[in-house]
Amino acid sequence: MSVIVTDSGFAPDDFTGTFVPMGENGVAVDVPSDADPDAVRALTGAQVVRIAFPSFADGRGFTLAAILRRAGFTGRLRAHGHVLADQYAMARRSGFDEVEIDDTLAARQPQDQWIARADWRAHAYQARMRG
Repeated sequence: MSVIVTDSGFAPDDFTGTFVPMGENGVAVDVPSDADPDAVRALTGAQVVRIAFPSFADGRGFTLAAILRRAGFTGRLRAHGHVLADQYAMARRSGFDEVEIDDTLAARQPQDQWIARADWRAHAYQARMRG
């Protein structure tokens, strides 16, 4: 099972569609962390995009999310995999709407740790410097 993390905390997954691999036609697309940025820009017509995080140390997904949002993507954007609570604010600033984690990570990093970072706009370094 997986847990969806939003600014409100943990929730069950309400998406009932099927994700297809990048390169196939579908309304919900799975994007690997090593995807070509130009190919990611072409996904603006999808309804849901899920970007993989194979490791918490692999930040390429943040870049891909920002590229996709700058290209005009307005759909649901989900980080999937090894994203830590400490990285939640970065995920939101990069353009993700939600994070999908497994039950094991949810048990190690409970909801209160994620909610503590849910006010991601207030904790941005640049926002603090602007005053």
